[in-house]
Amino acid sequence: MKSNEVLQKDVQDAIKWEPLLNVAEIGVTAKDGVVTLSGTVDSYAKKMEAEAAAKSVMGVKAVVEKIEIKLGDWAKITDGEIAIEVLNAFNWNWDVPKDKIKVKVEAGWLTLDGEVNWYYQKEAAKKSVKTLNGVKGVNDNITIRSENPVEIQKRDIELALARNGSLNAK
Repeated sequence: MKSNEVLQKDVQDAIKWEPLLNVAEIGVTAKDGVVTLSGTVDSYAKKMEAEAAAKSVMGVKAVVEKIEIKLGDWAKITDGEIAIEVLNAFNWNWDVPKDKIKVKVEAGWLTLDGEVNWYYQKEAAKKSVKTLNGVKGVNDNITIRSENPVEIQKRDIELALARNGSLNAK
């Protein structure tokens, strides 16, 4: 197990390597595998990037995230404007199914509700809104429900694997 000091330095180094982040904006403390991130950033994307960087470090068991988002004057837009940006982002992304996700915007916080058929669609929706101006956070309530409730048979999986040339080591 890494010492608290080593873990703290490793997380700081991971944050340093992220091009979106400025290490001076993010404070890092570590205790027994629990890393606390603090500071102020100017976008939700930076907040999420710092969290992802910390989680990627070996020895991190949990992340306590206390990063605040302070939007500059350039990013102060109304909830109505954010809602329009979100809908446009969904329309521009082919992976987000049309008319399946509803959005609520409150004080810059997005709540995504709906039902999609695939996990990649849920992730595409979250990724589409992550970098939008004015977004302070995302509550993801999107559920995944397959259109085809028929159970996939073992034989079907074996045939799919056999068709994949990269997996055929023979």
